Amino acid sequence: MKTMIATCALSALLAGSFLAGTLLATAPAAAQTPVAGDAAAHAGHAAPAAPKPAKVTLVYQHELPQVPGKSVKGVLVEYGPGAANASHVHAPSALIYATVLDGAVLNQINGGPVRTFRKGENFTELPGDFHNISANASQTEPATLLAVFVVDTNDKILTTPADAPR
Repeated sequence: MKTMIATCALSALLAGSFLAGTLLATAPAAAQTPVAGDAAAHAGHAAPAAPKPAKVTLVYQHELPQVPGKSVKGVLVEYGPGAANASHVHAPSALIYATVLDGAVLNQINGGPVRTFRKGENFTELPGDFHNISANASQTEPATLLAVFVVDTNDKILTTPADAPR
């Protein structure tokens, strides 16, 4: 599994290298978790439970040679059936190239259309993007994606929950 992750990460990084180079040269120094609605409470119904979040694991990190202050970090995101992450933003310097390794993932960036990405498909998040929806598209099958971050080396917090775009 680690070999597959490393291979996918390297492929993702190489495929996105032209974009990364452009952004690095110019870069400065889930489903959205449902909110328990008052209507449900007033109607005498229990609010739906929030989806279980995905398991997020930093699987590798490496400083980029000849690009002082920049690193590549690989993050494995494992969604159980029905799992979703809260809306979030990433480190301000982060360029992310994500590839679905297994299953299907729902994704919405900056309030745009909700899209479904399946095994082998990928998407990019640019610095400053707001990630509205990050969720497993299936209620019965797991899904996994590898997110490859190109980020300032000293950025330690890669993801921060957020209620609204900044």
